[in-house]
Amino acid sequence: MSRQKERKSYGIYTYEDGNTVRRLEAVPDYHEERNRRKEERRISEQKRRRRRAARRNRERALKMNAGYVAFLSVCVMAIAFASATYVKLQSDLIIRQRAVETLQNDISTLKLENDAAYKRITAAVDLKEVKKQARRLGMKYPSENQIVHYTIDNADYMTQYSD
Repeated sequence: MSRQKERKSYGIYTYEDGNTVRRLEAVPDYHEERNRRKEERRISEQKRRRRRAARRNRERALKMNAGYVAFLSVCVMAIAFASATYVKLQSDLIIRQRAVETLQNDISTLKLENDAAYKRITAAVDLKEVKKQARRLGMKYPSENQIVHYTIDNADYMTQYSD
């Protein structure tokens, strides 16, 4: 067939075949429409049933019996006790840290004072004068038989007993 339009005659009507032909509207299929509406009703009914079931489940979940309330009360008390104990331990820890800091400051102050006093004493003592006074009083250096050597085994002090 060529690309030219073809004319057909059906009684008094002329049917033209080509790119300008309009399609005839088909008769609506009422069965499809009815089936579509039934499907929509079925889906909406399912949604409604699901909503009711969900509402019933929520209501059931919100109901609390005596055992459940007692269990929750015990849990809340345990958490409150643990929290109070934790807060108390934290405050005790902070108090002890501050006490340790205070003691450390006191120790450093006392060390500084001790070092200053030691320097004053050593600066005030003239060793040459002490040696001179000791000789004047008759003191002399000890001899070898007067010196006793001690060994200390893993102890930081020793006790000396006189003969």
